[in-house]
Amino acid sequence: MNRREIVLAPIVHVLGARPNFVKAAPVISALAAAGAEQAVIHTGQHYDARMSEIFFDQLGLPEPDVNLGVGSGGHAEQTAALMIGLEQEFTGRSPALVIVYGDVNSTIAAALVAAKLHIPVAHVEAGLRSFDMTMPEEVNRRITDQLSALCLVTSPEGIGHLAAEGVAVSRAHLVGNPMIDTLLANLDQFDTAAVREAHGLPERYVLATMHRPANVDAPETAAALVRRLHGVADLADLVIPVHPRGRANLLAAGLDEHDRVHILEPLGYIDFIAAVRGAAAVVTDSGGLQEETTILGVPCLTVRPNTERPITITHGTNRLVTFEELVPGVRKCLEGGPAPADGPGGRRPPLWDGHAGPRIAEVIMEFLGE
Repeated sequence: MNRREIVLAPIVHVLGARPNFVKAAPVISALAAAGAEQAVIHTGQHYDARMSEIFFDQLGLPEPDVNLGVGSGGHAEQTAALMIGLEQEFTGRSPALVIVYGDVNSTIAAALVAAKLHIPVAHVEAGLRSFDMTMPEEVNRRITDQLSALCLVTSPEGIGHLAAEGVAVSRAHLVGNPMIDTLLANLDQFDTAAVREAHGLPERYVLATMHRPANVDAPETAAALVRRLHGVADLADLVIPVHPRGRANLLAAGLDEHDRVHILEPLGYIDFIAAVRGAAAVVTDSGGLQEETTILGVPCLTVRPNTERPITITHGTNRLVTFEELVPGVRKCLEGGPAPADGPGGRRPPLWDGHAGPRIAEVIMEFLGE
């Protein structure tokens, strides 16, 4: 029996937010090359075209077979709507395997529905842990891994985390990081000069992205953050594509009331990474951006007390900072330290080599064959 005959029902990918799309592109491509029948469900968790559709276009993702159009809402409201829509889709499609990505509400909703329908789940980016259960993403990660038949791990420490939680060794596979596959495949398209010209940006700037609930949801916290971001802007122009989450609180706190703060709408993947590549430093609370700056060799200051991606600190350019440490940290980056990693072609975390997608496809096809 050849592998084209193995998949009797489609593999279903569930995608909900922009980081999912970046991770899924190389996996979908590699499975297509292996002859797998696939379907893509876009949950609509990110529903703005700049947060969603443009990513499909730029990453060469197939048009979604269905868009559930769930949109925003509280955790319970959004997750419930996701589960209702996904249950209908899974029941109608009878997939052989559901593949979920990352740690958003679409991820946990799909894993819960599939598990109750006795459909195996593969979790891409399994094993990441911040050990901070106040983070909704940490709750999603832990539960999804427990429900997954295949835990597809991006970095070595994830294997240990899964083992400590009782996940059988046979379920955990170190495959590398498909987000880095996408980054390396598009290096030639990241034109920093073109992005600067298109958005009227200066030659030297710090780029920021902030959207974590702990940083932007409470008005007083958002105001404290804005004071520090203005302090960064005193040192260098600050470019900030504003995420829909937290936009109102950040603007209400006066984010745009500094002459050297450049507020942009969310950017597509190519323009965003081009802007990151050209930054003197990055200030963020994003998970994926810690990884992308590690490969690009751009100093990254993560405004969080913890990270589920410690390998970006040990093998990359990332450093955790508090609000109070942010401005001094940026000043140090602008003065030339700490020295960045080697960037593209230099030192990288294990298996962050651009071939995670094919490794994931091989694990999945072997699983379905068994």
